Amino acid sequence: MRAIGQDVLGGPEVLKEIEIDKPEPGPAEVLVRVHAAGVNPTDWKHRTHGGLLGAPPFVLGWDVSGVVEATGLGAALHKPGDEVFGMLPYPYGVGAHAEYVTAPSRTFVRKPANIDHVQAAALPLAALTAWQALIDVGGLRAGQRVLIHAAAGGVGHLAVQIAKAHGAYVIGTARAAKHDFVRGLGADEVIDYTAVDFAEAVQGVDVVLDGIGGDYGPRSLRTLRPGGTLVSIALSNLADMDAAAAGVRGEVVLVEPDHAIMKEIAALAEAGRLRAELDTVLPLADAAKAHERGETGRVQGKIVLTVVD
Repeated sequence: MRAIGQDVLGGPEVLKEIEIDKPEPGPAEVLVRVHAAGVNPTDWKHRTHGGLLGAPPFVLGWDVSGVVEATGLGAALHKPGDEVFGMLPYPYGVGAHAEYVTAPSRTFVRKPANIDHVQAAALPLAALTAWQALIDVGGLRAGQRVLIHAAAGGVGHLAVQIAKAHGAYVIGTARAAKHDFVRGLGADEVIDYTAVDFAEAVQGVDVVLDGIGGDYGPRSLRTLRPGGTLVSIALSNLADMDAAAAGVRGEVVLVEPDHAIMKEIAALAEAGRLRAELDTVLPLADAAKAHERGETGRVQGKIVLTVVD
C-alpha cells in the first residue's frame, strides 16, 4: 500500500511516498481503508525532532476517517462497510498517512452522515485535545469564563465551539484579521494579541487554554481568578510558572484516546454544533506541502490529506 514515510529527521523534504505491506487486524482490532487523514503540529514536530517516536523510519499521522474493511477476532463494535473516524492511539499508534491502518476497535466511532471524510478527519486529535484540556482537566462548566489562546488555530477553533456547547463565556486571542472568524465560532470576545496585552485586558477567568507556550503561561496566570486553572497543551514547563504561588492550578495535558469523548464529539458534529474549518486540503502525495503550510504558523483551522477521492 501507499504511505508517506521518512528515513531521517529533517524538513518537509524528508517525506517520501513509499510502498509498505498492508496491515492485518489483530484481536479486537479493525482494518480501516483511509479516506482522509488530518495533519497536526505534532506531525511536523515529530518529523523534525523524532519526539516521542524516537528515530525514523516511521509513518506519521494520527487522525483517520475511512471505511472498515475487515475486523479481527472479537472486534464486534464495527462491521465491514462502516464509516468511522477517530484518533490512532497517541503517541505510538501513529501511521494515518497511508492507505490502510489497523487499530483497536474502540479507537473509532461512527462518522456522522452529515459530514464527509475530509471534515471528519479534521476533528479527532484536535477535538479530543480541546475536550480533555477544557472539560476533563479544566473542569469548565456552564457560566464560567474561559480564555483560549490561538483561537483560530486547529485546537483553538474547536475549543471555542466545545466551550460554547458547554455554556461557557469564551474569550479568544487571535490576529485582527481572524476576529470575524473566531466570533463566528461563538466567541464572546476576541483580543488582538499583537495590539493588546491580554494579561492586562482579561481578568477573573476560570480556565485558560494555552496552546502556544513560552511566556504565554506565566502571563496567563494574571488573568485567572483565585483557584482558576491554566491548562497547557504546549507541554510548557509549568514548574517555572509557580502557579501555586499565584493561587491557581497549572496542568499539562497530552492527548489520550477516549472512545466516550469521541462519541460526544461525533454527537456535536451531527448536531451541527462542532465543525472543523478547513485551511488546506491536499492529496496524500503532497504531504510535504501540507507540512510546509502548517509550519507557516498562519493556519486557520485544520489541514487534511485525502487518500481516496
